[in-house]
Amino acid sequence: MSVLVIEENLTRYRTIAEIECLVRNFESCLLPRVHWTHGAHLTVALWYCLRHPWPEAVRRVRTGIKRYNEANGIKTTRESGYHETMTLFWLCMVRRHLETVVRECSLVALTNGLIERYGNSRLPLEYYTRERLMSAEARVGWIEPDLKSLDE
Repeated sequence: MSVLVIEENLTRYRTIAEIECLVRNFESCLLPRVHWTHGAHLTVALWYCLRHPWPEAVRRVRTGIKRYNEANGIKTTRESGYHETMTLFWLCMVRRHLETVVRECSLVALTNGLIERYGNSRLPLEYYTRERLMSAEARVGWIEPDLKSLDE
């Protein structure tokens, strides 16, 4: 997989083939863990949101992450592994991005724009207190933000 890394460790894609390669490697669970970055999560979420209705996109992201984690020995515990609220939060950010951009632009531009806009992996802490976001309840199921509404 060939990606160009720029400031703040954000991934920038140059070609659709790079995006397709990432998604293919994610789906086959062959993506090296070092490449399973925040930007890669956003890229995969965008890929599914562009190709499937919302419920199916959510299902594919959720099951894909769980399958990838299992194949790579990433166990879900109270402190690590799959996190339902984080997954749905970021999917909501992807949907927000798609609602506010011109979708006629290239997949590369759309993906790079998403990563530029939502590349700060600490963004959920603007919506949630750390205690709420890192709770066992948030890890296993969706919980609403307690600092700021997702509609803001």
